[in-house]
Amino acid sequence: MVKLTKNALKVLEKRYLRKDENGKVIETPEQMFRRVASNIAKADEKYGGDVKKTEKEFYDMMVNLYFLPNSPTLMNAGTSIQQLSACFVLPVEDSMDKIFETLKHTALIHQSGGGTGFSFSRIRPKGDIVRSTGGIASGPVSFMKVFNSATDVIKQGGRRRGANMGILRVDHPDIMEFITCKEDPKELTNFNISVAVTDEFMEKVKKGEDYELINPRTGKAVKKLNAKEVFDKIVEEAWKTGEPGLIFIDEINRHNPTPHVGQIEATNPCGEQPLLPYESCNLGSINLSKFVKNGEIDWEKLKDITWKAVHFLDNVIDMNKYPIPEIKKMTLANRKIGLGVMGFADMLIQLNIPYDSNEALELAEKIMSFIQKEAKQASVELGKERGSFPNFKGSVYDGKYPAMRNATVTTIAPTGSISIIAGCSSGIEPLFAIAFVRNVLDKEDRLYEINPYFEKIAKEMGFYSEELLQKIADNNGSVQGLEEVPIEVQRIFVTALDISPEWHVRMQAAFQKYVDNATSKTINLREDATIEDVRKAYMLAYELKCKGITVYRYGSRPQQVISAKEEKEERGIIKPRPRPPVVRGVTRKIATGCGNLYVTMNEDEHGLFEVFARLGKAGGCADAQLEAVGRLVSLCLRSGVKPEEIIKQLKAIRCPNPLLARGGPILSCPDAIAKAIEDHIKGREVLVPARLDEFEKKAKQKEMTELKITDKAPVGVCPDCGSPLVYEEGCRVCKQCGYSTCG
Repeated sequence: MVKLTKNALKVLEKRYLRKDENGKVIETPEQMFRRVASNIAKADEKYGGDVKKTEKEFYDMMVNLYFLPNSPTLMNAGTSIQQLSACFVLPVEDSMDKIFETLKHTALIHQSGGGTGFSFSRIRPKGDIVRSTGGIASGPVSFMKVFNSATDVIKQGGRRRGANMGILRVDHPDIMEFITCKEDPKELTNFNISVAVTDEFMEKVKKGEDYELINPRTGKAVKKLNAKEVFDKIVEEAWKTGEPGLIFIDEINRHNPTPHVGQIEATNPCGEQPLLPYESCNLGSINLSKFVKNGEIDWEKLKDITWKAVHFLDNVIDMNKYPIPEIKKMTLANRKIGLGVMGFADMLIQLNIPYDSNEALELAEKIMSFIQKEAKQASVELGKERGSFPNFKGSVYDGKYPAMRNATVTTIAPTGSISIIAGCSSGIEPLFAIAFVRNVLDKEDRLYEINPYFEKIAKEMGFYSEELLQKIADNNGSVQGLEEVPIEVQRIFVTALDISPEWHVRMQAAFQKYVDNATSKTINLREDATIEDVRKAYMLAYELKCKGITVYRYGSRPQQVISAKEEKEERGIIKPRPRPPVVRGVTRKIATGCGNLYVTMNEDEHGLFEVFARLGKAGGCADAQLEAVGRLVSLCLRSGVKPEEIIKQLKAIRCPNPLLARGGPILSCPDAIAKAIEDHIKGREVLVPARLDEFEKKAKQKEMTELKITDKAPVGVCPDCGSPLVYEEGCRVCKQCGYSTCG
């Protein structure tokens, strides 16, 4: 019987377990693992293998949470969909028919559960001539917006939403428009963006020299820009919004295993998988938290799981149902797989090693070099048994190895959902938080989440208490500086924001040294980090031979950051006060004619600060309108408007479905919001339904759920469960239900 956490079960039931036509779950987690193991093992029939033996091996390593494949494999293996790959790269050529052919292929991929990456560098710049029509080109950013809009209306099999990576070379004439294209948070919401920078550009940045912009239509230089000024703009935008990231395109192609097939121009949505046009890659991760016994790493077990995982991922290639023929052809020609890790922070804790230490960097290299070596050898043996990948001749392996089944074998990918299923830390990221309070809409008690390793140590050492959990939650989930926590424990239990950007970059580089593809890692910066801190992180990533870099400065995404110059120019204009890292508040449940309304009211040191309103499990127009009301109310509160004035505007608005409640009728959702705010500022008891049995029930229990947003990096509210989103591994992720903007 698999041992799963409550969160793991929630995620599985919501997205992974099979359901009948009425949406009822008809599969247990064990049955899911059996379905996947049975389906993937069938590939052995093609090669004369023992299918039953293989199925048992695959099932055992999944059910014991030693290894999990990427989400599409867990969701779709053994179903009618059977699309098993997570990431794809599609070409974007400079013609209208080719662009919209790619858009069609994108829709098919998103519908089947994959994410897509594109380089828009081949598209002619804005203002360039279009000879076929005599018109003027609109440029790559305009076409990105078309792709973004299409993604908005496509659901990935109903369980994963489309995600894209947009890349533009730094020498494209439209590079400055691209760098700033996500300043407005409402633009390109389905895209991560990265600038593909060359070695030449980076060296010119150091020297402050100019470089040429090349029109991709003609191949000729059209203009020069100062490299340092362009780099400064990239850094400034990344400081403001977290984007664009950088892709070190020359470093990527230095490690291209099949240069005779083509040059790599793009990556998948999170940047960890550089791919040729029409290539796909299936990924999986080893749970490192499971390989520590009595303070030592179980290397034999790690070797065993590595070999079995390579076997599993290679089988996925044969069992996959590809969205379009071009992808099938290219994927089978190179047979790339990406075996990575999760639970690294948990492993460090079990070994009493601080994340931000040289010892941790050394362990990262030791672990990944071991997995890389064993994965390569496993691929060699598979190549001997089954044949090398078709493009082996002429590849970097030709003449170096007798055979090679897979052009690549390792990748460090985001593991947002599968790490929740496995009950471990995400990828190679540090801990998200030591303790925090969950936002549970239908629960009345405060629900603390605490790191199990910390809880165990705290209880063994005798400093565990409910009061301590409260203090940790109030301290952004960190134990740093808390008197109750011994210094040696503080040193081990560090969170993402406790760690300097340099250590984040160095950890990424340590893993990258022994990874075929690339490494997904968010470089976290504190809210008071400077533009210079971002610049140093980007330059260090280049110097340490990373293949890309993504930064996220705490609090930079909820609203547009105004520069110092703009602040001086706009002193006469009322500007909302910024959102602090931590706010306190309550969530009130109010029965309305439209269903249960949850009104969350948060405060900062000045008083009522923001309001969120949500109707139970409703969606669509009703929730959209409530979100709009909440945003406007919050904007007013942050701009100094008194709550009484807001109450006056909302109170007594009527809808067709009023409801009688204790304290008076609830005329509409806006009316309920007004009364919730009024009760909040006056300290009244919460409104409850007028039914006697409900009244008696609620009289015994407080109708109040405390909400503390104590994320390391709040970037909005989860559309599925209402919990705060955090920025991790290049994605906005919900730690409660596993929702991710990257699918």
